[in-house]
Amino acid sequence: MNTKPQAVFLLSSGAFDAIYGPGDRKAIADRAEVVGPLLTAETWMQYPEVTQEAEWLFSGWGMPVADECFLKAFPKLQTLFYGAGSIKGFTTEAFWERGIMVTSAYAANAVPVAEFTVAQIVLSLKSAWRLALQAKREKQSPASGGLGNLPGVYDVTIGLISLGMIGRLVVERLKAFHLNVIAYDPFFTDEDARKLGVQMGSLDEIFAKADVVSCHTPWLKETVGMLRKEHFSRMKKGATFINTSRGAIVNEPDLIEVLTERPDLFALLDVTWPEPPVAGSPFYELPNVVLTPHIAGSLGNECHRMAQYMIEEADRALANEPLRYAITREQSQRMA
Repeated sequence: MNTKPQAVFLLSSGAFDAIYGPGDRKAIADRAEVVGPLLTAETWMQYPEVTQEAEWLFSGWGMPVADECFLKAFPKLQTLFYGAGSIKGFTTEAFWERGIMVTSAYAANAVPVAEFTVAQIVLSLKSAWRLALQAKREKQSPASGGLGNLPGVYDVTIGLISLGMIGRLVVERLKAFHLNVIAYDPFFTDEDARKLGVQMGSLDEIFAKADVVSCHTPWLKETVGMLRKEHFSRMKKGATFINTSRGAIVNEPDLIEVLTERPDLFALLDVTWPEPPVAGSPFYELPNVVLTPHIAGSLGNECHRMAQYMIEEADRALANEPLRYAITREQSQRMA
């Protein structure tokens, strides 16, 4: 007798190819009876015979909103394995009321963001982006003897805003260097900080003391526009601000004003609001800004890590073990 749970894939076709490679699909098929074709937000309603029997759902980018209509079509759904990061785009009150277990690959997606951040911190401490842009602008390489007092990657201070999954991974990776790390996170206790090996401080202290400030705050209604002129204007001479979180966390007109007034500061922005910046935004013209197109998260082969995390969660479900990355309604309210 086949006791495997019946499973379906429901996500965009591009995300399916990016996240669930052939090996990942086989691994899932070894653990569950995968039924029906790949379902997408545009096609899932065409397959009621599939959705009515599905107990597991493997998803990712392109997951439709789990509203009343959706939930009615999936009456047996027990567990949703979301092979990407934030679940806020599809969860609803009705979803939470149904008691469906949802687990996300947010921890897998945090890895490349942390790696990207640490790389940018090292480059910032060497003023690499500033010097590269200067060379382009002046059409000659800056003389090494005239670089001034660059911080360097030794005995300097790194400021982290929020110590969620990504922030904590950044801290762990920075332990390979001789650096001081200070952080702001209202949910972090002194005992948490002691165990992680960081010093806690206010936002004002972070911006005033750090040679590089890196933002990892989740986008919540309480955090919109949280970082303002009063913070950026406190930054040390030659300091760098990195944002790989969400552009809405930053009061961007304030940031632009400070960067315009203080060309000694630098900003590395992987995210903006809106994204990309509107045509004519000063971000395109300011010589002390580098824009990247939201590339810190999982790309290329990194996406398969998210599938692997979901496969491991499936193993835990089959063994009746707690899911490592299960998200409750309460947790989702504090997450990006």
